[in-house]
Amino acid sequence: MKKSLLILLFTCWALFFAAFRPVMPFAAETAAFPDGTPVTGGRILMGTIGEPSNLIPYMASDSASGEITGLLYVAPLKYDKDLNVVPWAAASYEVLEGGRLLRFVLRDDIRWEDGVPLTADDVEFTYKLMIDPKTPTAYSGDFLAIESFKKTGRLSFEVRYAKPFARSLMTWMGAILPKHVLEGQDIMTTPVARKPIGAGPYRLAKWDAGSMLTLTASDTYFEGRPNLDEVVYRIIPDPSTMFLELKAGKLDMMSLSPQQYLRQTQGPQWERDWRKYRYLSFSYTFLGFNLEHPFFKDVRVRRAISMAIDRQSLIDGVLLGQGVPTVGPYKPGTWAYNDKLTPVRQDVDEARRLLDEAGWKKNKDGLLERDGKPFLFTILVNQGNDSRIKAAIIIQSQLKALGITVHIRTVEWAAFIKEFVNKGHFDAIILAWTITLDPDIYDVWHSSRAKPGGLNFTGYRNAEVDELLVEARSMTDQDRRKELYDRVQEILDAEQPYCFLYVPYALPIVQARFQGIKPALNGIMYNFDRWWVPKDLQRYHVRP
Repeated sequence: MKKSLLILLFTCWALFFAAFRPVMPFAAETAAFPDGTPVTGGRILMGTIGEPSNLIPYMASDSASGEITGLLYVAPLKYDKDLNVVPWAAASYEVLEGGRLLRFVLRDDIRWEDGVPLTADDVEFTYKLMIDPKTPTAYSGDFLAIESFKKTGRLSFEVRYAKPFARSLMTWMGAILPKHVLEGQDIMTTPVARKPIGAGPYRLAKWDAGSMLTLTASDTYFEGRPNLDEVVYRIIPDPSTMFLELKAGKLDMMSLSPQQYLRQTQGPQWERDWRKYRYLSFSYTFLGFNLEHPFFKDVRVRRAISMAIDRQSLIDGVLLGQGVPTVGPYKPGTWAYNDKLTPVRQDVDEARRLLDEAGWKKNKDGLLERDGKPFLFTILVNQGNDSRIKAAIIIQSQLKALGITVHIRTVEWAAFIKEFVNKGHFDAIILAWTITLDPDIYDVWHSSRAKPGGLNFTGYRNAEVDELLVEARSMTDQDRRKELYDRVQEILDAEQPYCFLYVPYALPIVQARFQGIKPALNGIMYNFDRWWVPKDLQRYHVRP
């Protein structure tokens, strides 16, 4: 499966050790059914709280879109189970001239869903689309770093960089798009966004808006037809309702909440019929400020709010302890994480001092105001994510003690992204980012990405951070890169454009009849096309 670049969190496919307390790197309950000889047939019902916004890769940053397009499209490269870079659509690749030149040869047996061969023309089309300033994508940065792209044959191409680019291989883990389908179309209005033509292991069979998407196995997939006939994504915005559907046998897989994991999935029936997994996710949750808002332009205000938050009480109250506090945009325990920093600790007295210094004084009712205006703002969260809603409520209570009034607004996922996040229409927001395996965070933190539809939607701008990010992505020496990223984290820690809150544990559950699940460094989904169900346990037959 393709790794989507910086998609918003619901599923993450990697693990390392936690930094704050011991934890098994990957914990799973024993399966009820031992693995045997794989067979084809059956389907899996997956629960998702959000509906995809667009099924053309690069045109959406939400996880629902990214997860599904990862089954529909292919890329030149991918990560294997141990997080090694390996060919996928490429038959081979070379890294030459100290990383300044990449050469690829594509496989000759890849066909698009409509039977047309996939060639270097498609890769060239994808590259040109991504560097076109008219293409409204948040992911152009990697492609703009390329100095030249050249087709060297029907199935071969080379990519040259002016200087080494640390993310060069990760760039080519992005999906290849079909030239013969998309050429000449308006990428914003093309019907392909809802009727994609891919070359991956699955094809979109049906999309019932607001209800479900059905994918069917591709008989022409070059790595072999997937074992499961169908993958059905059921769109269920409320996690409690989703869990009831799981208990009723109407779902086969979902991400559990901490309460569901710890308290509602115990006992002989659950141990017999389900597999549960627990590992520190490659993601972090944050409270982000709109830095164009007059309140949050002042770093003293942002630091005061961050210092008013008790992160451990958030983890205990929201995650029931299933997470660890964090200091920045990297996962604790990984090489890029700055372990010289410590998570911001609650210090209400210092928070009050900073707010007073910034001109915020308590009125007779004990509420903060400045120039006759009350300190009142709204935290925006997406509907269906109970953890973020609970976090907002706890933060609301903790800030009330300072005299700050916080309102909470929940919005349906698609509107949340399109109308609020992408357009910067919010005061503050609780969200989460997936942490990619390469620590390059240019697309989220560089000032050039602070634009409508860009991933730097809070509008953060810092000249030193810009320079550090540019320098770090142009070198391959890990020790030197760590020095630069450590400095970036120091600046972010000082300026608090986000209140970095916590890294949660991923808690997926899968019905035990599904075989072939082999937990590894790359999580459990890396070999999803090889999952299978024994014939006598297949509940949903769609082919004879």
